[in-house]
Amino acid sequence: MYGNKGIQAYKKDSLKADLASADPHRIIQLLMQGALERLALAKGFMERKDLENKSTTLTRVVEIINALRDSLDRDANPELVDNLDGLYEFMILQIHEASVSLDISKIDLVMKLMLEIKGAWDQISQADKDEAYAQQAMSE
Repeated sequence: MYGNKGIQAYKKDSLKADLASADPHRIIQLLMQGALERLALAKGFMERKDLENKSTTLTRVVEIINALRDSLDRDANPELVDNLDGLYEFMILQIHEASVSLDISKIDLVMKLMLEIKGAWDQISQADKDEAYAQQAMSE
């Protein structure tokens, strides 16, 4: 009854609405979710040997991971930020290797790591988020 274009348009409009009203914490969650969804798509493209869509999708994942890297607050917790930055860099390397070798296990590893980071991010309490926003406002 409804075509794929209608579903895609709905998802796009829904995402735009979510982003428009989102706080920084939610935006990071959405980026991580977007990376995970695209990694799953890329696995399917790799399995079907659809190299063009695989490349396009993995390029978008790398862009998302770079956006996550760029969003790291270098003043907040330098050790944690360095660890996350290194982990994101490792993930990008694994994606590039997976893209060249069509090694789905490397995509699985990146998905596992992203799920762990997202799981920790999702556990941040509202009180902790409020405190972080207050500290950020005071430093500006």
